[in-house]
Amino acid sequence: MSGQKGVFFLAKEKKEKKQRSREFEQLKEGLKLRFVNTAHIMWGRELNELTMNEIYQTVAATAKQYISDNWIKTNKTYAERQEKQIYYFSIEFLMGRLLKSNLINLGIEEAVREVLDDFHLELSRTYEEEPDAGLGNGGLGRLAACFIDSMAAHRLPGHGCSIRYQYGLFEQKIINGNQVEIPDNWLKDGFAWEYRKPDKAIDVKFNGNAYMKKMDDGSLKLVYENPMIVMAVPYDVPIVGYHNNTVNTLRLWNAEVNRDFSDYGMLTQEQMRQKQDYRTFVESITRYLYPDDSTYDGRRMRLIQEYFMTSAGVQSIVRHYKKSGMDIHAFAQKVAIHINDTHPAVAVAELMRILVDEENLGWEEAWNITRNTIAYTNHTIMPEALEKWPVDMFRPLLPRIYMIIDEINRRHLEEVRARYPHHEEKVHALSIIQDGMVHMARLAIVGGHSVNGVAAIHTEILKTTTLHDFYEYNPKMFNNKTNGITHRRWLMGANPELDVLITSTIGSRRWHRHPEQLDLLNDYVEDKPFLAELGKIKHLRKEALAAYIREHNHMEVDPDSLFDIQVKRIHSYKRQLMNVLHIMYQYHRIRTDRSFDMLPTTYIFGGKAAPGYYIAKETIRLINAVADRINNDPLVKGRIKVVFIENFGVSIGEIVYPAADVSEQISTASKEASGTGNMKFMMNGAITLGTLDGANVEIRDAVGGDEHCVIFGLKAEEVLNYYATGTYSAWAEYNTNERVRTVVNQLTDGTFGNFQSLFDYLVHANDEFFILKDFDAYAAAHEEIMRRYRDRYHWLKSSAVNIANSGRFSSDRTIDEYASEIWQVKPVVIS
Repeated sequence: MSGQKGVFFLAKEKKEKKQRSREFEQLKEGLKLRFVNTAHIMWGRELNELTMNEIYQTVAATAKQYISDNWIKTNKTYAERQEKQIYYFSIEFLMGRLLKSNLINLGIEEAVREVLDDFHLELSRTYEEEPDAGLGNGGLGRLAACFIDSMAAHRLPGHGCSIRYQYGLFEQKIINGNQVEIPDNWLKDGFAWEYRKPDKAIDVKFNGNAYMKKMDDGSLKLVYENPMIVMAVPYDVPIVGYHNNTVNTLRLWNAEVNRDFSDYGMLTQEQMRQKQDYRTFVESITRYLYPDDSTYDGRRMRLIQEYFMTSAGVQSIVRHYKKSGMDIHAFAQKVAIHINDTHPAVAVAELMRILVDEENLGWEEAWNITRNTIAYTNHTIMPEALEKWPVDMFRPLLPRIYMIIDEINRRHLEEVRARYPHHEEKVHALSIIQDGMVHMARLAIVGGHSVNGVAAIHTEILKTTTLHDFYEYNPKMFNNKTNGITHRRWLMGANPELDVLITSTIGSRRWHRHPEQLDLLNDYVEDKPFLAELGKIKHLRKEALAAYIREHNHMEVDPDSLFDIQVKRIHSYKRQLMNVLHIMYQYHRIRTDRSFDMLPTTYIFGGKAAPGYYIAKETIRLINAVADRINNDPLVKGRIKVVFIENFGVSIGEIVYPAADVSEQISTASKEASGTGNMKFMMNGAITLGTLDGANVEIRDAVGGDEHCVIFGLKAEEVLNYYATGTYSAWAEYNTNERVRTVVNQLTDGTFGNFQSLFDYLVHANDEFFILKDFDAYAAAHEEIMRRYRDRYHWLKSSAVNIANSGRFSSDRTIDEYASEIWQVKPVVIS
């Protein structure tokens, strides 16, 4: 009987395989027909006459035809079922290129590849034509992009809300070792994935004079005189779920001149000048991501951007809700608004404004709806970095919103004083408007029902330090949601060979949908054939990165060397400076100690410094000066290479993360909220070299302790104690530690040029992020890395353990926690 069953199942499998092959060929034929027709319609030319950019535009337009049917169906289903929907507000959405991820999620990438092959075209070259969307800068925006990807993948009715920036942060060029910023004109050839929706435009009001007028019947009526009205036009981007028909929406708001202001007609010169000033103001709102915050006007523009996006988004949500025929009194049961950091925190006051002024709800009911609708994610441990705005700037710009916040604060402080009578220190700490400033994190906490941190240690620091008074006041609001990354982009898309190896090893693709099943790889972490294949794939990825460096940096790096990589925003607390100081120390040892056994290592840096951040820009200059000296010194003999990859972003990251042997996660303990780069490296098999900061703590726990990562340096409680007591002395560290003194002196002795500012920052400004204090421990950690890397078997085992235990750091897991514990939403199947 068993033999008969075996024959039956073999026949069934053969039949199913034949069916899949037939369906694939049908898909290809349909794609080919659509592709050719689309090219003819768009360009009026034959395929062999099109440029590569036109080929990319055609492939994208063909994919959009497969997306649009499901997009319409998704929106229709949500509306008809009156499903509760999530709106994720973030000032950044760092999406990266979308063509590849959309083809993967649609399940048609291989078919498209073969169709293009038939026309002697390469899909990989087509991918290169797409610009990275300039809608974000770092971890905040990349997290938001991962989250909306995971919402769609898990069939959750969730959408994004942000700004359609004309120019991204900036395009970084390294000229003579210095960062030079040039405009990131990412929209110069258009954005293939957006749909302009002028019929859904929203008016947003600034300036003017708002006050309450007492009517004859004794009631109060709002009077808002002479506001400046800006038209917000939505550009919608489809967010495609993985193999499930769900297509959600990322709505990007663009500031445009209202048509009423476009007709100059018979105007005086003064009237024409006023109209032109108005046009200039409106067009400036969505021109740049992160206006220069070193000036008053730049900071004011940032506040304008935040309110513009948030007001347009909240108004749009309420309008859509009412159009669906739902009762405004049940708003919080059908809508969840999530604030990603404090930039959209003004949503609290904006929703109150709409409910009270436009929907005529009483204050108490409006307040209850608002608090049950809004939730807030904190990304900032450092109290000084929590966003706040001067009242003198805020009130004239947003007069009605300020009135509402003032009333929220008055009522809130009545409750605080009732809880803490005769305790004005508590009132001061819990007040939204205090010392002439509007505190946005406090507004978000008071006006919402949930506050979450983004890593276990981060949440604990919020409770005990940064937001301690608010935690003590309402502890039930606080919860942790450790960040995650989408494995579909950062493993399946960025490292397809590893995807194939994992699938063939565990015998299933189920981990594509259920990344926690990566833990099945734990059964193979000592399997030598598996580890050998893993090593080959890592080498292949290193060769790809070496080729990129050869093309863009005109430098040869050895794929057989250890690739030690630190790519992230350049900031003092992330301690790129400590990394390069250690490289200087190793170089010094090579030159002075013939017995020093230096493992050949390629150190790779990438990241942008804010244009006004002098120390960060000097750190970039130092990295490049060190690279220039070391890479051209014949005495080094290839033992060290130093590379700075300019203009690091999502698409470059897809080349960099899979190539890393070592993941540098060396921020000062207690400073990094979570990090997500650490997760991308881990998922691709890099070994974490880091402090016990952010998600590093949980990565260490996930891999079973120190055997599969290298941890060093001060712990968070030690750092916080130094800050509290003021007992750290960088001067003493410099004078008593010969190794530190030797390397720090090289900043000014001409070895690499003159970096007096960095010397002063470390020694005379007391090294605020403990670089000198942690330096010896960091050097010892590198020695441990070199020792481990020489043991090939155990190194590959550690790499495999990291991959096998990375599933918990998928954003799918994070989003499921948000959905069930904060938003109370469930998946919706789109049939």
